[in-house]
Amino acid sequence: MMRVGFLTSGGDCQALNATMRGIAKALYTMYDTEVEIIGFEDGFRGLIYGDYRKMQKSDFSGILTRGGTLLGTSRTPFKYIDEPDENGLNKVEAMKNTYKKLRLNCLCVLGGNGSLKTANRLSQEGLNVIGLPKTIDNDLWGTDVTFGFQSAVDIATAAIDNIHTTAASHGRVFIVEIMGHKVGFLTLNAGIAGGADVILIPEIPYDTKKVIEAIRERNKSGKAFSILAVAEGAITKEDAKLGKKELKKKKEKGKVYPSISYELADQIGEALGTEVRVTVPGHTQRGGVPNAYDRVLSTRLGAEAAMCIKRGEFGVMMARTKQKITAVPLADIAGKLKTVDPKSDIIKQAKAVGICFGD
Repeated sequence: MMRVGFLTSGGDCQALNATMRGIAKALYTMYDTEVEIIGFEDGFRGLIYGDYRKMQKSDFSGILTRGGTLLGTSRTPFKYIDEPDENGLNKVEAMKNTYKKLRLNCLCVLGGNGSLKTANRLSQEGLNVIGLPKTIDNDLWGTDVTFGFQSAVDIATAAIDNIHTTAASHGRVFIVEIMGHKVGFLTLNAGIAGGADVILIPEIPYDTKKVIEAIRERNKSGKAFSILAVAEGAITKEDAKLGKKELKKKKEKGKVYPSISYELADQIGEALGTEVRVTVPGHTQRGGVPNAYDRVLSTRLGAEAAMCIKRGEFGVMMARTKQKITAVPLADIAGKLKTVDPKSDIIKQAKAVGICFGD
């Protein structure tokens, strides 16, 4: 009997269910009744405390288009993984014990950066682990794209699209704040697809004066409105030079804003004497059904994971590189963050069509 564990960890996103379906259907095809799938509830928490359920074939029917995760998810920060819980329980040992108690042949971890660091830790502890790259941020090292990313791009783009009509009607400046604290792939792609005039991402610290000047130039050319796609983690050139403690002190002394977008809105409004509105799509970017691209990607990733299990190839993450689905060592990608290269072709091409990045 082949016994395989599934868990979904960290923030949810589209295609988690589709990916589990891909693994399961491939396993059932290869092993038929000689496979048993164990689903752990709420991420690593379920593995730690033994909260699980034996899954049936029927559990994987009709979930290709379902958003969220049928197993539930939670965040179990890697930096606390070696700290005992409130009752003194050793989390790593508890996870190993649950794995061995259930006589698992493999554990499939669907997660992002932090989750795959924990997956790599378990692999180093001797467990058979396979990672699946989940995140709307597309910031996982070793893969060209993660599942959930393209679906989130579609939602963020739709938000920008819908702002265009009201921005044009009222002649206003609109800021659409897109998810992404550390990397700007989502904001960059949605901004280009949505026709944003200004795109601000964490990897390219911006000069507020240059942003204001770009809007002023649009006004002079007869364009009464401007749309800015701003990542949550966008930062000014001045603030980028400060250390974490210095930046915290600066923010404590100044006016408290909900986010960088609201601060920028005040600065633009004051400089240009115009109305500036902020729209925050927020967690809608994580929700809803996966798009066609993510359904295909997740099915391919899941199927290849099942084939790795059959080959006995563990300690790897499934990745899409150069249109192929490959297995990359968890040890090579764990803890590494993929960021937007300010000198990349996509940035050069965006600038060529007149998009301002504030640099």
